[in-house]
Amino acid sequence: MYHNSTQRRFWTFPSEDELQRLRVQANSRCRARIRAAGQAHLCDIFNLDPPEELTICKYYEKKLLDFCNAFKPAMPKSVLGTACMYFKRFYLNNSVMEHHPRIIMLTAAFLACKVDEFNVSSVQFVGNLPEDPATQENILEQILEYELLLIQQLNFHLIVHNPYRPFEGYLIDMKTRYKLLENPEILRKNADDFLHRVALTDACLLFTPSIIALTAVLSSASRAGINMESYLLECLSLKENRETMSHLLDGMRRLKILVSKYESARPEEVAVIEKKLEKCHSSDVSVSGNVRKRKGYEDDGYLSKKPKTEEEEWSDEDLVGSL
Repeated sequence: MYHNSTQRRFWTFPSEDELQRLRVQANSRCRARIRAAGQAHLCDIFNLDPPEELTICKYYEKKLLDFCNAFKPAMPKSVLGTACMYFKRFYLNNSVMEHHPRIIMLTAAFLACKVDEFNVSSVQFVGNLPEDPATQENILEQILEYELLLIQQLNFHLIVHNPYRPFEGYLIDMKTRYKLLENPEILRKNADDFLHRVALTDACLLFTPSIIALTAVLSSASRAGINMESYLLECLSLKENRETMSHLLDGMRRLKILVSKYESARPEEVAVIEKKLEKCHSSDVSVSGNVRKRKGYEDDGYLSKKPKTEEEEWSDEDLVGSL
């Protein structure tokens, strides 16, 4: 299904450089709209550069994960993954100077609940926020206001293929056909941790869900000291197809590097950027109808701001044994 999907055709990119290019373009378009509207004096306010935008997006991506993980009733992982993808896709083509990431974060989660058929009412959804009922109602109005914009900026491509389903498929396959591993469930916890770290990176914009899921399995096996070479060669039928094996290993190595080099947004950097961002969103300005005063996201203290741990290094030998 993934190989025929809009995700593969429109939202899977060849390199990190392409993602950087798109983000730089989004930043430039925002600044250009300000100048074209004859509001050049506002350039000193709308002055976040692309690295700063990426930093603040990382910060709110972490908050999005925290919100979804703490959600009551418990939110399926597929909804979490879909919400993260919506958020990342939105800011490939838009600037945080125009649309505050907190409201996009909440709108992405709200839309993901609908698309993935996680049936919670709008009142239940905002009930997971710590604000008083009146403020929750105001936030819900903003979410509903932004929902169509988010859908439009996603080009109406709402189906997201997450790595969680293929991961479950690999576990079922190992239980059925890979008798050398007595209890594949022992791989679940570390694999879940790996997939959590993956969600913070751009991996789902660069790699197929199946490669991400398989790398999570092998990462967990490596940490448990389990050699999975025979599973790759025999159960996945790669013994006679070394070219496919080489391509698969290359993809997993690149994914491992991407996860291991990920750096969380540093609190001191976030504090500085947040002040600049709030100036953008406290200004009574209108640039092509996109940049205007928004309320309801001033209090961000309801989610933890402490970054999680980074991915541990593991070698190619650890990946598949002695291949």
